[in-house]
Amino acid sequence: MTNSLIKTLTGLKGNPRACVYTEPLWGLSLNLCMPYASVYMLAVGLNDSQVGLVATIYMLSQVVFAFLSGPVTDKLGRRKATAMFDFIAWCIPCIIWWRAEGLWFFIVAALFNGAMQIPTNAWDCLLIEDAEKSQITGINSLIVAAAQFSVLFAPISAILFSRLTLVPAIRILYINAFVVMTLKLTLLYIFSRETKMGMIRLAESRGKSIFSLAAGYGGVLKIIGKSRGTIFALIITTLVWIVGLINTTFWQVIVSKKLLVPDALLPLFPILKSAIVIVLLFLIAPRLTKEILKLPLLTGFACWFTGQTLLILAPVHSPAKYIILCVSLIFDSFGYSYLFMLAKSLTAFHINPAERARVQAIMNLIIMTATAPFGWIGGMLSDISRNLPFILNLGFLIAGFCITVAYYKDVHR
Repeated sequence: MTNSLIKTLTGLKGNPRACVYTEPLWGLSLNLCMPYASVYMLAVGLNDSQVGLVATIYMLSQVVFAFLSGPVTDKLGRRKATAMFDFIAWCIPCIIWWRAEGLWFFIVAALFNGAMQIPTNAWDCLLIEDAEKSQITGINSLIVAAAQFSVLFAPISAILFSRLTLVPAIRILYINAFVVMTLKLTLLYIFSRETKMGMIRLAESRGKSIFSLAAGYGGVLKIIGKSRGTIFALIITTLVWIVGLINTTFWQVIVSKKLLVPDALLPLFPILKSAIVIVLLFLIAPRLTKEILKLPLLTGFACWFTGQTLLILAPVHSPAKYIILCVSLIFDSFGYSYLFMLAKSLTAFHINPAERARVQAIMNLIIMTATAPFGWIGGMLSDISRNLPFILNLGFLIAGFCITVAYYKDVHR
């Protein structure tokens, strides 16, 4: 089992073990309902532009919280910040989504949900700071795989959809998400400890306000600007986020409203996606190292491009659309999960460890600011044609492929 994810999984200790072992609860909570968020919004009366508007408000909320995430993480500590803001960002919105009846419910939930940038930053620090560097790619692979374990319970979604119809079924899934997510953050708090770097930052930030800590961001920008690897990781991560936002927001919309797939069949596609991600990560991720990320990145962009192209070309009135959708989902799942894991690994490799929280905060701020308009833009395009958001994605994936080629060509030279 040398150099395998199984060895990494069984060898985890401390905070990495607490983070990885509780992560499947994410798959059993939010991952069961989030794939249907857009069609749920359409079902309760929103249109495509309003769905895109909610996505953009969500991203703008993340911009604000991304700015605060570094100081808050240093001031409260990685462990406490994760627990407090996971509840604010996920558990409270689940209750709002459960009772949502119009646009304003989703806007308020999106504002709370944007607070997820704080636990994202804090949780990443909790996961990585005390981990061995040789384990980072394997740990990130395990995180992506663990979140996909909703596949084991996804048939419940299919039964709910067929028995209760879409809206009441998703409302039940949101209540389940509230309960399981609350359990997840409680268990993580109990079994984790503050990191060594977290203790140092807690001592350094004692007696200082959140805003005085944020005032030091100018020096952090210089740290980022001096590292070509960090800039490259920032660009790649931004592209992955933009394509992921558009794809997550409008995939179920194009499948349901353009390709006319019945609601009862919608849960089958996340089942397939989760199964693909788990299998591919366990087969391929153990072969990755820091030194050979060029080919995996190019493969990820090419696969995602192929998946998006097949989705656009799928025929509306032919049974062949189901085969094409499944093949599209195979490429989509591999491309997204692969690039997401690689982007996190690139960031972990290149960030200055002493300034991880603040550097990640600034990077997340830049990423969210760049990504925010594309929820609204995608909604406007979807109102014109439900193919257009995915055509826009093709352009971003081509850009990512070309930037990767140029970066590694320069590094090699």
